[in-house]
Amino acid sequence: MLDTVPPVSSALDDISVSIRDLELAFGSVKVLKDLNIDIHKGEFLVLLGASGCGKSTLLNCIAGLLEPTGGQIFIEGQNVTWAEPSERGIGMVFQSYALYPQMSVKSNLSFGLKNAKLPKDQIEKRVARAAEILHLGPLLDRKPGALSGGQRQRVAIGRALVRDVDVFLFDEPLSNLDAKLRAELRVELKRLHQSLANTMIYVTHDQVEAMTLADRIAIMKGGVIQQLAAPLEIYNTPANLYVAGFIGAPPMNFIQGALRGTDFEGIINVPMQGYGFSAAPKDGAVVFGIRPEHVLVNDAAASCAVQTRVVVDVVEPMGADTLLWCTLGGDEFRIRLDGQTPIRQGDTITVGIDPARASLFDKETEIRL
Repeated sequence: MLDTVPPVSSALDDISVSIRDLELAFGSVKVLKDLNIDIHKGEFLVLLGASGCGKSTLLNCIAGLLEPTGGQIFIEGQNVTWAEPSERGIGMVFQSYALYPQMSVKSNLSFGLKNAKLPKDQIEKRVARAAEILHLGPLLDRKPGALSGGQRQRVAIGRALVRDVDVFLFDEPLSNLDAKLRAELRVELKRLHQSLANTMIYVTHDQVEAMTLADRIAIMKGGVIQQLAAPLEIYNTPANLYVAGFIGAPPMNFIQGALRGTDFEGIINVPMQGYGFSAAPKDGAVVFGIRPEHVLVNDAAASCAVQTRVVVDVVEPMGADTLLWCTLGGDEFRIRLDGQTPIRQGDTITVGIDPARASLFDKETEIRL
């Protein structure tokens, strides 16, 4: 018998998926550790992290493909912790297309509905709707072997879409595609979510996918959620040193030093009066962080209270942007500039830092200050 979700949230009616104290262990190895997430109806939540962080394991628990060793999972108010995948009201899209090669696109889309013995008119209606949303109309009579990778993945998404469920689960659906196709399908997934307003939970290791698709991102490490927030909040105010280093390409620059009053002291000294401390600052060892795109150079650096000089070791022209690789105090220091900035390898440049755009982390706990 399925239980109803306990009333722990004042906005309970807005919760689509609720994960409570979830744990999963394989023998003595804990893969998921005491996870708690409320996912709102119509939300696009991305589970982001490096390989082995537990993101796909969590998705498989939600899908019913793995049974947790502790905690509970609720979908649309029903306790589905021990329910079969078919009883959970979900549609899932995997990394592999898993299409039937001998069947046409139309048959692939309708196969599950026919097995569920839906009336023929309903099957036709659902297949037509999915084909329209995903632009599959001209492909319905083709077999998977005659489709591109992007088209096959659209069919795989369509196969989930025809189920007409409340929650869609995506397990790295774009990772097998080339960069151009990934970019195109990201846009299609965004449009799909906007048109359907279904709850979507999406697993990826690609931070670009996470930042562009998500309403909120859950960054995971070692089976624990490090930060759960909107993309810009994670980008601007990372909760800890791991999140700060994981989000951003190239990653955030880190400088070791100490906090004295409200001043950072290290290879550069930065007055932090313009920084938004989360609590009253205390003296001690800290890590100062600044994103490469927030570093100003030469004339632009003149407006900054903090300036220093560095030598450019490597220049990476990328068209719209140019990446500079420098050394500051023996550590690598990265700068992202407009692609038209005329700087060459070997140049000595002035860099400026705005403390309001920086991050400070406690050296011992690695938590944002």
